[in-house]
Amino acid sequence: MKILVTGVRGVIGSKVEEVLLGRGHDVFGVDLLHAERTYGHGLGKVKSDNYFRCDVGEFRQIEEVVEYVKPDLVYHCAAEFGRWNGEHFYEQVWRTNAVGTKNIIRLQEKHRFKLVHCSSSEVYGDYEDVMYEDVLKEVPIDQMNDYAMSKRVNEMQIQNSRIMHNTETVVVRFFNTYGPGEWYHPFRSVNCVFVYNLLHGKPITVYKGHTRSSTYIYDAVNTLANIADNFVAGETYNIATNERHTIEKLAQLILKYTKADESLVTYEESHEILTTKHKKVDNTKSVEELNHVSSTSLEEGVKRTVEWMRKYYSLKGE
Repeated sequence: MKILVTGVRGVIGSKVEEVLLGRGHDVFGVDLLHAERTYGHGLGKVKSDNYFRCDVGEFRQIEEVVEYVKPDLVYHCAAEFGRWNGEHFYEQVWRTNAVGTKNIIRLQEKHRFKLVHCSSSEVYGDYEDVMYEDVLKEVPIDQMNDYAMSKRVNEMQIQNSRIMHNTETVVVRFFNTYGPGEWYHPFRSVNCVFVYNLLHGKPITVYKGHTRSSTYIYDAVNTLANIADNFVAGETYNIATNERHTIEKLAQLILKYTKADESLVTYEESHEILTTKHKKVDNTKSVEELNHVSSTSLEEGVKRTVEWMRKYYSLKGE
């Protein structure tokens, strides 16, 4: 199958390409950087020459790539990520996420490729019960930050196109995906930020009482790649681990494997805003229909992440 991956240099997109190539698909990728990519994990080194510099927020750029590649399927992973990113750089968030996705949809309507859209658990907003896929159809929910709003808008754009143009799309909602390959910047996952800071002797603040389902990157991506061979238009899937944990537990595991000084960690009562306090997810649908497997425990995932980050940043281990 001929597959185009947007955001192919990103944490999820790069691994989607890696897994799809390993399964024998003809994979092309777009992202913002001028670069050739060579990388490897598990499958051995993979080198892709089917790469195009492209901003999905610019219709002409993505149009030229789609018309050249003529994909059967597009994995739309390109996005500006993170709630604080949405506060500080809202122009880019809305341009890439809302306008960029609309550009993809317009091309889908013309060229009739199938689409897998990467959404987020953030669309569940202030919902406090178990998050199953149909909740948003049944319960009024307020998304709590610009990033969450933009991802919900994407799902609404897709729904409108399905109704008006009979486009074929699957939506996946990721829950706190983390692991090797997630390089640091301040808007990354809490797992990444904590590991980076503690490895570099920098303090972290843990707000007590929050719970998450941290999903190991390759568990998530293997399930995502399964959609290529089991595509059912109109479906939405939660991709998440079965293991829910407190942020306090996460911090303790990171302390264990970084061997950082415990004095670097400050615990405070939660006064976080703009985010859900508890994420209780139902992943039954992805388990039953996409063969999703939570194969990597939080402890093992943290261990692998610390090992990868030590190597990536050329830090000495202990």
